[in-house]
Amino acid sequence: MIHYDVTKMGAARHKSGLMRVSSRLLDALRGAARTVRWRQGGFVDDSGRAVEFRSEDWLLTVELFSGAERPGFREFAARRPCRLGAVFSDAIPLKFPHITWPRSVQRHADYMKLLAGFDRVWAVSDHVRDELAGFWAWQGVAPRARLARIELGADFDGSARAAAPPVFAARPSLLCVGIIEPRKNQGFLVDVAESLWREGLDFDLHIVGRVNPHFGGPIVRRIKAAAKRDRRLRLHAAANDAKLRELCSAARAVVFPTIAEGCGLPVLEALWRGVPCVCSDLPVLRELTAAGGCVTAAVNDLADWRAKLRAVLGDAELRQRLRAESITRPLPTWKQAGEALLTGLHR
Repeated sequence: MIHYDVTKMGAARHKSGLMRVSSRLLDALRGAARTVRWRQGGFVDDSGRAVEFRSEDWLLTVELFSGAERPGFREFAARRPCRLGAVFSDAIPLKFPHITWPRSVQRHADYMKLLAGFDRVWAVSDHVRDELAGFWAWQGVAPRARLARIELGADFDGSARAAAPPVFAARPSLLCVGIIEPRKNQGFLVDVAESLWREGLDFDLHIVGRVNPHFGGPIVRRIKAAAKRDRRLRLHAAANDAKLRELCSAARAVVFPTIAEGCGLPVLEALWRGVPCVCSDLPVLRELTAAGGCVTAAVNDLADWRAKLRAVLGDAELRQRLRAESITRPLPTWKQAGEALLTGLHR
């Protein structure tokens, strides 16, 4: 039996990237897993009854937590009433504490240490896997966990993969998707767009994402002020899946100027729809971009981003090549991710 931890997912009021990953993996494991929640020192099932684990069972979690957030979990793990598996997303709170929620910064080191005592841990990219292994070595931790990589699915909304590139809208547009916060770098993207508009390029920029309540306010004010000056900039703070599909299908490219990622799901999801990407040249994103359909630009390099976006907007031959690559390159699915987890758990 696989017991799937949904302690936070069940109570979440928003769809963060982590919640989306947890939800899609659970969907992929339907019939093979049952949901459980941590409550007052132990796990309970959907009816609120205490879970009686067997030694051959698995507890699988995608959630972030620390020993302080789950009093008694460290002792639970030490008793080993079942086998423990986890999906690890990133070490961003330790690398960028100045732009990460303080609570996330406080818990993350303890969380990463807890994972060393698990039986299996899957990282969402090679880069993240190496970061976790490096952290354990730096801390002098001898991990029990077998560490591997899992490829996350590109088919987020359940739609079929594009068999042909979408038809461009008459008016060129770019789309940026992600929580509005310093790490996603939407303020920098606005600077790039305004520079291109002053140059004479005519296109719309759509920014979609919920607002980080701790860090997002100044960025939203920056976007809204720019949008008042130029109506070609549009902010969609709460776009549903249908609206997102509409915006993505009409876009010349999805742009992703992030400064740090664990995987980069918006890149995969855009390629699934047949839409090219322009994204930051980060090691973790190179794992996604190398197979085609993407253009990379140096992080926070205004001149490089101007040049890459100018090319994507104005070079029809480049766009045609990128679009062809986006629909022919291999892309992982959530079904495959679930199958990989099941195979790993039963080895």
